[in-house]
Amino acid sequence: MKIAVIGTGYVGLVTGTCFAETGNVVTCVDIDKLKVSKLSNGQITIYEPGLEKIFLRNLKENRLNFTSDLKDAICDAQIIFLALPTPPDADGSADLKYVLGVAETIGKLLTSYKIIINKSTVPVGTAEKVRKAIELNYDGDFDVISNPEFLREGVAVEDFMKPDRVVIGTKSVKAIDVMNQLYAPFVRQGNPVIFMDEKSAELTKYAANSFLATKISFMNEISQLCERLGADVDSVRKGIGSDDRIGKRFLFPGIGYGGSCFPKDVQALIKSASEVEYDFEILKSVEKVNAIQKRHLVSKILKYYKRGLRDLHFALWGIAFKPNTDDIRDAPALSIINELCELGATITAYDPEAMPNAKILLGDKIGFANNQYEALKDADALIVATEWSEFRTPDFNRIIDSLKDKVIFDGRNLYNSSTLKQHDIEYFSIGRD
Repeated sequence: MKIAVIGTGYVGLVTGTCFAETGNVVTCVDIDKLKVSKLSNGQITIYEPGLEKIFLRNLKENRLNFTSDLKDAICDAQIIFLALPTPPDADGSADLKYVLGVAETIGKLLTSYKIIINKSTVPVGTAEKVRKAIELNYDGDFDVISNPEFLREGVAVEDFMKPDRVVIGTKSVKAIDVMNQLYAPFVRQGNPVIFMDEKSAELTKYAANSFLATKISFMNEISQLCERLGADVDSVRKGIGSDDRIGKRFLFPGIGYGGSCFPKDVQALIKSASEVEYDFEILKSVEKVNAIQKRHLVSKILKYYKRGLRDLHFALWGIAFKPNTDDIRDAPALSIINELCELGATITAYDPEAMPNAKILLGDKIGFANNQYEALKDADALIVATEWSEFRTPDFNRIIDSLKDKVIFDGRNLYNSSTLKQHDIEYFSIGRD
């Protein structure tokens, strides 16, 4: 099939590349001409494990192309994916100006039947708004459907190529037939393609992310209880995670969730609920708990350094909101950095992939190291904010030799308390103190 993907951000680039990998001819569109030039010349613009290899392969085979010309991209395409940003407005609602603006332009360019697919995370009712935007300029035959993505940063290629499920919102028989053909190579093992109406598909995406955010916040509250009651959160996590009604995933306590999806999707669902006069109290609590949890590690640091943090210097390992990504949007590490700096501390940070983005955002607010051990130089203590694999088994002797106070504040529970005691390192983690 010939496919156009509008938007070359995280979702758009993964979507376009993975569809090309199964033999489709894909043209990705972006208004950023410099970005288009980089991608056309083989320079990938995001970090995602496994993506670069298939990106370069399909670029070489001319199955993956990039352009700034929307008309050229959609001219021969049977399917048009909208993978555009939907940033939160001040009131928490999703801003649809990019989606609807492109939809109106598409209406001016259509000359034959196309399927326009919302891949972006959008509020319930957006498919209908896109349809109306296209109809402002085109009265021919077309379908607008919802096909939300369920990609986890760090394993997005695997998630796309071997999805747990594919959700498609449409009642069009013609669109259903095309979408079944499109996704057939991805569900050969029998995982379901679930068809439903557009509004249900749109809500499914928000419901999924909000439920996962709820699991995280619930476990973070359990960790707070563990610290106060003397229980061990790892034991509790294993005890409840073995119940298949609950499951093992998203039960690890830490310093709160971040990233491009959970924060804005929770906000957007709360806003959508309020627009139909429903008070989504659980999700409001999820947001509140997450905000508190982001401060929790700083509270431990302040409790340890009773004299205050002015003139103290910290090493910080990890800036990305999770491992295996360079994404720092709403990363808990940023909250820690900002609060420590406000309290008079200085920081040198290291992250395997996120430092270029962090340097753009933070400038000279903090220092940056070339590796994790260089970050320890002249530091009073170490803070672990992201659970990168290379941080899991460090050289504790090098840490001891570098830190002035021989103390680690671990926001991801990477280490065993008894191991740290053997090295005479004071250790503060989440839900295990």
